Amino acid sequence: MPAFDEMTGTEGSVRPAYTELSGWLGEVPPDVLDYRRREAEVLFRRIGITFAVYGEADSTERLIPFDVIPRILAGSEWRLLKRGLEQRVKAINLYIKDVYGRRDILRAGIVPEDLVFQNPVFRPEMNGQKVPHDVYVHIAGVDIVRVDADTFYVLEDNARTPSGVSYMLENREIMLRLFPELFSRHRIAPVDNYPDELLATLRSVAPDSSTSEPNVVLLTPGVYNSAYYEHSFLADKLGIELVEGRDLFIKDEIVYMRTTQGPKRVDVIYRRLDDDFIDPLAFRPDSALGVPGLMSSYQAGNVTLANAVGTGIADDKAVYSYMPEIVKFFLGEEPILKNVPTWRCREEEHLAYVLDNLEQLVVKEVHGSGGYGMLIGPSADKATISEFRAKLKAAPKNFIAQPTLALSTCPTCVESGIAPRHVDLRPFVLSGRDEVRIVPGGLTRVAMKQGSLVVNSSQGGGTKDTWVLDD
Repeated sequence: MPAFDEMTGTEGSVRPAYTELSGWLGEVPPDVLDYRRREAEVLFRRIGITFAVYGEADSTERLIPFDVIPRILAGSEWRLLKRGLEQRVKAINLYIKDVYGRRDILRAGIVPEDLVFQNPVFRPEMNGQKVPHDVYVHIAGVDIVRVDADTFYVLEDNARTPSGVSYMLENREIMLRLFPELFSRHRIAPVDNYPDELLATLRSVAPDSSTSEPNVVLLTPGVYNSAYYEHSFLADKLGIELVEGRDLFIKDEIVYMRTTQGPKRVDVIYRRLDDDFIDPLAFRPDSALGVPGLMSSYQAGNVTLANAVGTGIADDKAVYSYMPEIVKFFLGEEPILKNVPTWRCREEEHLAYVLDNLEQLVVKEVHGSGGYGMLIGPSADKATISEFRAKLKAAPKNFIAQPTLALSTCPTCVESGIAPRHVDLRPFVLSGRDEVRIVPGGLTRVAMKQGSLVVNSSQGGGTKDTWVLDD
């Protein structure tokens, strides 16, 4: 069955949200579009938006390909997504609180205990730990895919340190510069207020002991991290200090930042550093990136870490398969956004089915990310399938499997002209003390290779500006 195209639908007639864009694409000469595509690349290179791919021999900085044709969502489509995202992230926060607290969901037998306690990202240090205002996941990046006009699926929940928001903001800025005439034909919801919304969210979750104007900093692993561009970009946009572990110290269980005017108290740390590295006294003793004693300040309630320590227990791909039950258990509601049907290879019956149908399925590592460690059955050769069969038999708990979804496509400007390419969407959900804030749209990632379903930048994927119509 052919994939659903977001511009032309299944019948080949242009869908209402795309009427203006379709007309414009019919008017603009191909060489003009190609010139703007190359101009966008020059602008991105000048701004310095690059990323590094770990493990590559040269590990050179790369540009993420940018597609100049926007992806468009009708206002009604966005409102459905927004409601579903709010519901899902609310349930995730309640789940994490419960797992480190009363553990009602484990006692009820809904999520298996070993999936939590034997999970390498479970943090016993968080047992019974209060976090400011009961918010664990302040910034969530929820990956959404679409299969037809009405059906959206959640593909993945990113509850640790989701990245990509700088591309959402830069994509919009570049499009405004290159295509003002296309903007004038649409009423598009803005995204440029994201930094203000993020700062308001972070300030709202400051500890009760903090000052009336909480001091927020962004903690980065440093210039060698693949997402360092985004860290410096966001600190600049938020108007906060970008710090490394060595810039902070703990005294009397309070975090201070070294400044030329002397020590300054820090109330909220937006950290882009994994749990393992944040405090060498609590986690990896060989970490030179963290702040010795940070966990003692955190446990004393004197600093907020966003996201909280231990949130990885909610974005594991095996736990993902229980999200519909988690939503029902904590909220008493049916999930608004569906999960992709998932086979848990840890269960005997599921494993037997997966082994019998490897050629049709997508198999993922439970702790994998970035599009690595995956098998896409329909496009895999016999040797790869045989290799995965052996992996599954050796360590079934490490894998889940899903059907190969026909991800929706969007018109994309490629070297040969305009062609459909598969896309996903990562909206960013901000949860504060006072409210949940979601900027309309998010980061659309696009598989630039013909027929490819892998949108990750590390695997050659690109990005698009995402327009939500203000209707």
